[in-house]
Amino acid sequence: MSLGKRQEVFARDVAALLGFAFARGFEVRIGEAERTVAQQEIYVREGKSKTMASKHLDRLAVDLFFTCGGQVIWAREGLAALGEYWESLRAGNKWGGNFKTFLDTPHFEG
Repeated sequence: MSLGKRQEVFARDVAALLGFAFARGFEVRIGEAERTVAQQEIYVREGKSKTMASKHLDRLAVDLFFTCGGQVIWAREGLAALGEYWESLRAGNKWGGNFKTFLDTPHFEG
């Protein structure tokens, strides 16, 4: 599948995730989706990322900040249902709350 087609599939999954979240009372603030190599290098250097193979570089990842009552929810437990839903949409979808070496709860990739 071409990169463009993969981006389209990813966008549909993000739309489904947002609908799922809104139906459960969450609001969302959209963070970073596209990232340059230079920015990724900075994040790796600062320890904000562990890899130069970030899906953000191909526009196949997005950071979504879910809120309830105006407060951003960071805890894995508060977002687990969203992460499980995301990963159920497609075999290649991964949620940063399930990363083994680096907890990144706002991160959703496909």
